[in-house]
Amino acid sequence: MSKKNYSEITPEIMKLSEVCRISNGIDPELYKKYKVNRGLRDLNGNGVLTGLTEISEINSKEIVEGIAVPCAGELFYRGYNVKELIAGIVSEQRFGFEETIYLLLMGNLPTKKDFDSFYELLSGYRTLPNSFTRDVIMKAPSSDIMNSLARSVLTLYSYDQNADDTSLPNVMRQSLQLISMFPMLSIYGYQAYDYYRNKNGSLFIHDPDPELSTAENILMMLRPDRKYSRNEARILDLALILHAEHGGGNNSTFTTHVVSSSGTDTYSAIAAALGSLKGPKHGGANIKVRHMFKDIEEHVSDWKDEDEITAYLTKILNKEAFDKSGLIYGIGHAVYSVSDPRSEVIKGFVPSLAKEKGREDELELYNTIERLAPQIISGSRTIYKGVSANVDFYSGFVYEMLGIPEELYTPLFAISRITGWCAHRMEELINGNKIIRPAYKSVAKRRTYTSMEQR
Repeated sequence: MSKKNYSEITPEIMKLSEVCRISNGIDPELYKKYKVNRGLRDLNGNGVLTGLTEISEINSKEIVEGIAVPCAGELFYRGYNVKELIAGIVSEQRFGFEETIYLLLMGNLPTKKDFDSFYELLSGYRTLPNSFTRDVIMKAPSSDIMNSLARSVLTLYSYDQNADDTSLPNVMRQSLQLISMFPMLSIYGYQAYDYYRNKNGSLFIHDPDPELSTAENILMMLRPDRKYSRNEARILDLALILHAEHGGGNNSTFTTHVVSSSGTDTYSAIAAALGSLKGPKHGGANIKVRHMFKDIEEHVSDWKDEDEITAYLTKILNKEAFDKSGLIYGIGHAVYSVSDPRSEVIKGFVPSLAKEKGREDELELYNTIERLAPQIISGSRTIYKGVSANVDFYSGFVYEMLGIPEELYTPLFAISRITGWCAHRMEELINGNKIIRPAYKSVAKRRTYTSMEQR
C-alpha cells in the first residue's frame, strides 16, 4: 500500500474549495449598507475603540483648531517616551531590555534594588524542563520556527502543575518563565531545523549565561564560537526594546486580550498570539523588506543613480517587479504617517553596525530609498495620510548584519513582544469581566429544509 501524501491537494479538494468560495462570497456593498467596520477600522482607517490600557500609547496626530492633523509619531511605555527611555539607557552604557520588561509588567521603572532582584529572577528562569530540548524541540523540527515555538509553548502546559490557574500571582510566574525561556525555545528550534533539514555537520546547543543580558545570550547561543561584539549586543538590545510593545490594538496583542477574556490558560493565550504574529501582514514584514532589497540590488546596476532607483521602485509599485504585489515593503504604517519613532531610533544606530560589517554602501541605498519611496507613492496614488519608513524597513537589515538567519526574524519579534502580550493578558484578567464578543450580522437568506432525495 502506497504511503499517503497528506500535503497533496487533490482534484476533489479543489472542487470542494471552489464550492466553499462560491458559497461564502459576500457582496462588498453589504459592508457599506450595514456600516461594518471591517478590520475593526472606520472608513478613515482609524481603529474602533474596544478597550482601555495603561501599558502603552501611540501618538501620530495632534489637534489643531479642532482638527486631527498628522504629526511625528511618538511611542510611550507606561507614559515614558520610548526615545527618552532609550536615550537614558544608552547614556548609562548598559543593556535595557530587562528594565523594559519590568516597566511594562509592573507599571514603573525599577529602583536599583528592585531591578537587581528582578534580573536575578529572570536569570533563574532561563532553564527548560529536564530533557525538554531532546524530547520536544529536537523531534519533528519545523522549517517555520514560529510553529516550533508555538508547539513548545503548548507542550510546556504539560510540565506546569498549575497550568490552568489564572490568579495574578500564578500568571505572573508563568509570564516571567515564558519571557525568560523564549530565546532558548526559538534558537534551539532553529538549531534543530538547521541540523536535521539542512544536513549541517554540527549541532550547537549552548546554555544561557545567567550573567549576560537577553541580547547577549541570544547572540552567544546562536553562534558556534559564542563570540559577539558589545556593539552588536547593544543594537540587538535596542531592537528588543523597540519591539516589546505597541498598543492593545495590534493584531497579536488584541488576540491576547480576546483569548484571555475567555478565561483560558496562559500557554494557550501566548500560542494564539504567536499564531497571529506569524502572519506576513504582522510579524513577517521585515523578511519581505530584505527580500525586496536583495531584488533591488540585483536589478539596479548603480546604487547611487537615483533615476535608476526611482524607475525600479515605480515598477515595483506598478506590480511589474519583485513579487508583483504593488507594495514597497517597509514604507507606510497603519497608524504612523509622518514618522515611525521606532524606525528613527533604530536608524540612528545602524551606521556604526554597517561600518563594523563593511555594509556602508548598502546602508546608503537604504537611505536613498527611504527618501524616494514616499515621493513615488504619493505621486502615483491617492493617499489620505503621509507615508514614511516603518520599523521593519531597517530591522531586517540589522538582523542580517548580526548574522541572524531569516528563520529567526519573526521569532526574534516574539522574544521581544511576549513582554507586551503578558502585560496585556494581566491587564485583561485584572480589569475585564466579560468575554470579548463583537457582533457579526448574518446576510444569508432563510431556507427551508429538504430531504436528501429532493435536493
